[in-house]
This record gives sequence, structure tokens and C-alpha cells, in this order.
Amino acid sequence: MRRIDANGTSIAFKQSGEGPPLLLIHGAEADHSMFDTFGVLLAAHFTVIAYNQRDSGGTTNPASAYGVAEMAKDAAELIAALGYRRAHVFGTSLGGVVAQVLAAHHPTRVDRLVLSSTFRPGAPPTALNPDVFARLATLRTGLPGTASEIATYFFPAEHIAAHPEVVEIFNGSKRNTAQRQRRAGILVQPLVYAPAAIAAPTLVLAAAEDRLIPPAHTLSLAREIAGARTVTVPGAGHVATLQKPDAVAHEVRTFLQARTGGSEHDHGGGGL
Repeated sequence: MRRIDANGTSIAFKQSGEGPPLLLIHGAEADHSMFDTFGVLLAAHFTVIAYNQRDSGGTTNPASAYGVAEMAKDAAELIAALGYRRAHVFGTSLGGVVAQVLAAHHPTRVDRLVLSSTFRPGAPPTALNPDVFARLATLRTGLPGTASEIATYFFPAEHIAAHPEVVEIFNGSKRNTAQRQRRAGILVQPLVYAPAAIAAPTLVLAAAEDRLIPPAHTLSLAREIAGARTVTVPGAGHVATLQKPDAVAHEVRTFLQARTGGSEHDHGGGGL
């Protein structure tokens, strides 16, 4: 892991490959490692930057509360600190919320945008799927014994049967109490967001078997972002980058490499 200071935070990140920069933004309970296989599949075509958000992995940040706006600014300043004018951005789940706000608040930093299994900024996921999130809250009090059931909300049953090791992902948080408290408060912090402010060409990816964030809600984001395209990944659960990395990487690569008459391929110089 490498480290760089941006927006008052010491951000730990992994960089690989070569080509146009592609920033990967992970989900709420994950860290950069959720992209280990997915990133390798893209590194032949892009400079892949998988970083740890605040209170995740090796990243260190102030002890004060923060919200999506601060996290989006972290990402914008990380892109700049690495020497790029802008980068392609892929965000999944909470990372997709951060990616939307990044594209709306810092449009000059985003080339093309991919939103995966995510939800609208300002729309608490607990309201989108209340029964599921209530059940998950109960299950988390019973860890590690309930990890197997928790996994079923993130992966289809067939995938868990074929890859029982994925259950270990849910055995317990790597964050300390203070970190968990700050992460739990992210979505309640004030946020100003207008989807019409997103000017980047956008792809919205939904996972057909997502039990956590309803695919219909994810796909509905495209109606609010001018010119957005949609793709549904068949058979995929919420964590599609782990379950079906090849399929997701194919869709991402196809979209990011599509030729247009615009100037979004001017990525700036060099970088670290």
C-alpha cells in the first residue's frame, strides 16, 4: 500500500496498471481489497487506483464526524494529489453515493462515471429496503454465528455454496468503536446534491439478484442523470465485483473505452 495526504486525511491506496486513471470507491463495510481481483482485470487498460476511505483499512483521518460531501472531497483531492486533472470513477454501494456527489460537486475531476449497486444521495438505504436492513441489524448483534445468514443478503445462495469462504467477510468488523460510530453517521450528515449537476458520461450498473439495494432503485438513478446508460448484470448479488468480477469489468471497460466526439479522454499528464 502507498499513502498520500489529501483533504487533511492520510489516504492509503493501491495503484496498478497503466493507461487512463480509474478511481475505485468501495462500499460501506469494505475496504480497497474488495477490488483485488476486479482491479487486476482492468489494470491492462487503466491505471487503477483503489483507495481506503476514512476509517477504512490503513487510511487515517481526524476524529471528527464527516459525511458524503467530505468523502467526495477526499476523492477529488486524491485525484489531484496523484497528479491527474481528472479520472474515470467507479463507485459501488456507498462508494456509488460518494461517486455521485464527487461528480456533482467536483465535475472537473471526473471523466466518466460508473455507478454500481448504489442508491440516491440523501435517500437512506434503510428506507429503500426497511425489512432487510432491520433484519441485518439484528443479525449483526449475533456475530460471528450469524455470518452465514448475513452473507445471503450480499451474495446469491449458489455463489455461497460454491465459495463458502465468502462468509468470513462478515464475521466481524475490522474497525474500532470510534471508527464504527463515525461510519454509522455518514448518511445523516447534511448534504446538498443535485443529480442534474452531473455532466460526466455515466453508466448505471444494477445487479439482478441484489437483495440489499433494489435493482429498480439503482436503475432509476439513470433517469436523473442526463444521457446515462444502464446495464443489469444477470445472476449477480450486491457485491458483484467479488462474485462476477469478469462480467462487471467487461461492462466497465466497454463503457470507458467507447469512442465519443467529446473531450473526456483528455486525462492530463503523468501522475505518480
